Amino acid sequence: MVRPSQLLHSQREPVPTRPAATVLLLRDTPQGIEVLMTRRSMTASFAPGAYVFPGGGVDAADSAAHAIAARRPTQSELHLTQAIAAIRESFEELGILLARHADGRPANAADIAALDRKAPFAAQCQARGLTLAADQVFVLAHWITDRDLPRRFDVPFLVARMPEGQQPVADEAEQFEPVWVRPVDALARHRAGQFFIIFPTIRTLERLQAFQSVDEVLAACASEQPLWTSCPRAGFLAGREARYMEHEMPYGELELVSPDGQIVHHLDWQTEQPVALLKNVQRLTAPNPGVMTGPGTNSYLVGDPASGYIAIDPGPDDAAHLERLWRAVKGDIRLIVCTHSHPDHSPGARPLQALCAGKPPILGLPSAPTARSASHFVPDRVLQNQEHLVTQGQGLPHTLKVIFTPGHAANHLCLVLLEDGLLFSGDHILNGSTTVVDPPDGDMTAYLESLDTLSAACGEHGIGFILPAHGHVLGHARQAIAHLKAHRLKREAKIIAAMQARPGGTLDEWVELAYDDVPPRMWPVAARSLLAHVERIQSLQGTP
Repeated sequence: MVRPSQLLHSQREPVPTRPAATVLLLRDTPQGIEVLMTRRSMTASFAPGAYVFPGGGVDAADSAAHAIAARRPTQSELHLTQAIAAIRESFEELGILLARHADGRPANAADIAALDRKAPFAAQCQARGLTLAADQVFVLAHWITDRDLPRRFDVPFLVARMPEGQQPVADEAEQFEPVWVRPVDALARHRAGQFFIIFPTIRTLERLQAFQSVDEVLAACASEQPLWTSCPRAGFLAGREARYMEHEMPYGELELVSPDGQIVHHLDWQTEQPVALLKNVQRLTAPNPGVMTGPGTNSYLVGDPASGYIAIDPGPDDAAHLERLWRAVKGDIRLIVCTHSHPDHSPGARPLQALCAGKPPILGLPSAPTARSASHFVPDRVLQNQEHLVTQGQGLPHTLKVIFTPGHAANHLCLVLLEDGLLFSGDHILNGSTTVVDPPDGDMTAYLESLDTLSAACGEHGIGFILPAHGHVLGHARQAIAHLKAHRLKREAKIIAAMQARPGGTLDEWVELAYDDVPPRMWPVAARSLLAHVERIQSLQGTP
């Protein structure tokens, strides 16, 4: 866990959330699923003028209405209450009644006309002998309003089939202009500036596009668990606020820099100035963007003015980049560490050392005989596995623990900032792509075993964030590692299937099958990792 003393922004308590419920009423059409949306009042306190799904706050009467609601055996008390709230809000806002009579007949126009939208809902339904159809309302997603907003809600996005024969009629107070729309059309109209929708609505419609029918949506929700849960985070991109869900690349960085949700962090990649991630961690990205390097190689500076700094991965031999690293800490670099010897990581070490008056030692592992000629590297001192590198001043230590992680390269290592639970992963773990494992210096079995080593380190040291050599910070470190390993093994299963489908085939023939979800322009690179998988598969099978 990050030390509070190292956070860039003062801690604050986000506004508490209020329970609410939203429902997506769906219908099938020859053109695909349509969802019912309605425009909020321009004077609404939350998302004025936005097109939304009907819904609102959960109140005590919703919990008290369990006795007149039908429920599934697997439906929890909480989900039942939320479904009742969604049914009530649908009626109050749009005159849609998800209910049925004792004989199973669905509520009809006469039932709707007999009920007063402004009077207590459950009591009216009970008096008319109606059972609320909560068993037909399913949990699709779970959204928690962003931490930076002054009004916050904890809200399930529920789904139900629109009752036949009913027509939405807006209350003309909170909601206006009900409209049936296909998700793809709603998103297109929003991009054109004709249909204002907010972030959770956008992301929900994006995912709804994948379904072909209402039955398919309801079947996906049968587990009673949300298909996704999200509390978005926001930063600045190109000068504008940009929001992200947990699976999106910038999310972990926003979580590290402003854990309480302040919108303060700029996500644009630039190479001119270091980016502060914590008080004791800065990132400066080298100006070497490309297919293999993404936005560029990340160099990190760990420490503070009192302790001096450790430079991690000085990058390529780029004079301007190295001078910016040197100037960022006024030349007070005590150690230079290279995670491995590839040409976008280690060549800058010697010229950076020459800039520093104290000639800080260059640490790492020497390149193995299997390394390519461009990856030749000899450190001043060879690091030992589990060794601690410490820089300290005025009683505040910054301790990097060395962890050997061969796989991407035979001499690859990672570093753990023990006091703050950060993992500097070099190229072993990247954000937005999987690293290439290129034999003979790369070894897939070693790579997967190193992932297990890093996962264990996350548990041992409470590591929450991964700082890769390419891309933004990753959050939920252990989950990210598990996801990466699962992805690698899934790819390996596709490679085995390709080898079985084309026995005696070439690497290029297997790549076409095993990497059919990757652009063909990337197949030559993918072929290197495929070879590493093939070598591993043959080793496990005992074949040459």
